[in-house]
Amino acid sequence: MHNFDIKKKSIEIAGKKLTMETGRMAKQANGSVFITYGETSVLVTATASDEVREGTDFFPLTVDFIEKMYASGKIPGGFFKREARPSTQATLNARLIDRPIRPLFPKGFRNAVHIVVTVLSFDGENDPGMLGILGASAALSISDIPFNGPCAGVKVGINDNETIINPTISQFENSKLDLDVAGTKSAVVMIEAGALEVSEETILNSIYSGHEVIKKLVSLQEEFTKEVGKEKMEVSLDLVPEEIAKKVRTDYGKAIDVAAKIHGKLERYNAINSIKTEMLEKYQTDPSEEFEEQEKYLKNAFEEVFAVSVRNAILHDNHRADGRGMDDIRPITCEIDILPRVHGSALFTRGETQSLGTVTLGTGRDEQIIDGLAEEYKKPYYLHYNFPPFSVGEAGFMRGPGRRELGHGALAERALLPMIPSTDDFPYTLRLVSEILESNGSSSMATVCSCTLALMAAGVPLKKPVAGIANGLIMDGKDFVVLTDIQGLEDHLGDMDFKVTGTKDGITAMQMDIKIEGITKEIMTIALEKAKIARFYILDKIIETIPEPRAELAEYAPRIESLKIDPDKIGAVIGSGGKMIKHIIETTGAEVNIDDDGTVSISSSEKESISNAKKIINDIVSDPEMNKIYVGKVTRIENYGAFVKFMSETKEGLVHISQLHQGRINNVEDMLKLGETVNVKFIGFDRGKVKLSMKGVEGNPEPKPGSISKSSPSRGRDSGKPDYRRDNKRDNRR
Repeated sequence: MHNFDIKKKSIEIAGKKLTMETGRMAKQANGSVFITYGETSVLVTATASDEVREGTDFFPLTVDFIEKMYASGKIPGGFFKREARPSTQATLNARLIDRPIRPLFPKGFRNAVHIVVTVLSFDGENDPGMLGILGASAALSISDIPFNGPCAGVKVGINDNETIINPTISQFENSKLDLDVAGTKSAVVMIEAGALEVSEETILNSIYSGHEVIKKLVSLQEEFTKEVGKEKMEVSLDLVPEEIAKKVRTDYGKAIDVAAKIHGKLERYNAINSIKTEMLEKYQTDPSEEFEEQEKYLKNAFEEVFAVSVRNAILHDNHRADGRGMDDIRPITCEIDILPRVHGSALFTRGETQSLGTVTLGTGRDEQIIDGLAEEYKKPYYLHYNFPPFSVGEAGFMRGPGRRELGHGALAERALLPMIPSTDDFPYTLRLVSEILESNGSSSMATVCSCTLALMAAGVPLKKPVAGIANGLIMDGKDFVVLTDIQGLEDHLGDMDFKVTGTKDGITAMQMDIKIEGITKEIMTIALEKAKIARFYILDKIIETIPEPRAELAEYAPRIESLKIDPDKIGAVIGSGGKMIKHIIETTGAEVNIDDDGTVSISSSEKESISNAKKIINDIVSDPEMNKIYVGKVTRIENYGAFVKFMSETKEGLVHISQLHQGRINNVEDMLKLGETVNVKFIGFDRGKVKLSMKGVEGNPEPKPGSISKSSPSRGRDSGKPDYRRDNKRDNRR
């Protein structure tokens, strides 16, 4: 029994029941919902500060995505055995939730808002990320926090040309599309996609198939909000007073219009800052003005006038800040082999955006281990993106990667993934790094291009080159212009950031964020077509620089060869306590890695080391051939014979004293000594033990003079001749 006032709503999505409830958990938050889909459950809370922190001139929204390892029945690793910093996937999920809800808050809202999505149960099949978007919107909608939602998100896949809504993780393994789409009832507001060279038409149809389901989830929230929603809090929106906005427009509008059309980024910003400084100095000396109270609004009004100037020039005068046409791409320079010792390097420059891409080839030991809510797995390919402050001409701090760096790196990594060769075809671990050296728009797309060039220069058999472009949007009512290759100013002041990557045969990744409440299918169709044309243009530039991947790896890259062995023989290759594999590594200088399926990867910068290691491993897993001659080493001498290690010293057999020589040797040590190299012939097994012979085998040491007995050779079991006495006894027993 309980005294909770629990309210629930349920809906069937893609054949599975989705349940949303409130009133049982986290009741002190402004709004909280508990959502279950399949056996995946998330608790989402929305809280907001009552007052605006002094000096806040932006909307302080924070989204945290918390993965509880108990949700999937796992205990965290590490010494403390508790959850610590969020995983990369958790950070990407937090970004995925932030992007669609951020544009739906009122303009000028400055109260701090905190969204926390806690994964409490994970069934290994139903992704909690999309539930986070739904939960964040629902928690905000039923709370007293101002919010112009609701919105929702779904995943879309394609199997056998059939669109699947919210595919399970196992279904995604065979899907040629992994699409996250979020929207309101009227429009799409966010897209994140990875694809196996799908067409623009397929992407578009998939987006709007997902949007049909989003409409149902929005209706569910609207019904839920009518039942349990709170009255919205009264807030003071931080908007520029109209009289101040009018004054700035009147006094400085024309000067701003002129400065906004200066082509160079630094020159333009210097001119704009000069006008702003002049404005502030003038109003500060005006005795009729209360400058201290108005300074913030004057600055904000100035930025608004500047934004309107740039947008109007594009929308009504077809004039972009740098003088390009609406579909012009900035000058592109592609260079390879920038760094002499690096396995692969390239510098891609597009206008004032520049990415240095590098490739490092590693072995199986360099694979990245991913340990999150799902089963632990290894990544043989990963991409890291770095954005230092100097790339935008700023002085700042160099710390670890933030959400932006992780997000941009993940997009570029996803864009190239379909074209990366399989480990069966290319058994290397690939680490790609993009160093952004200059930035003025779409450094993530420059990363895709620089890393494509670096991969091809490194000799990685990339299936096809990949390029990317970012398009933008300026929209005012029903009037709009889609821009190709947006620069930073157009991204900052525009309404959309629409990134598309792919080959000449289709799209491999896509990302869309907007600052308005949604865009139409018409706009998206135009943006996709313009992105395709631009992508083909950039691909031609890449192919001009390096038409195909080099046939040979870089001089300093490790060489890796692989072979397959019987999984039952893995233990023999490793040896007791790892002795055998350590012996192989120490003897040959090669690195050896063995997978559970029997795949053995051997790496070294020296071909001879690889060849020697392969020979030893083949000798371990192979049986000796009857009557074949092998080179061996004497490891032990007994009265009855000598033990010899052969086949790279991986096998040991006995040369009986009767098999040492054609004549009868009285004493083994009269012919052999410990550690001596000899040639032996395999003559079979005796009760599983290897039998060897040196009789008649050339290249062996001769016995000492007088050590051969003059009596006839023995006819024992190891003489190589039949023992008739033993045969007669056997017959008598019968």
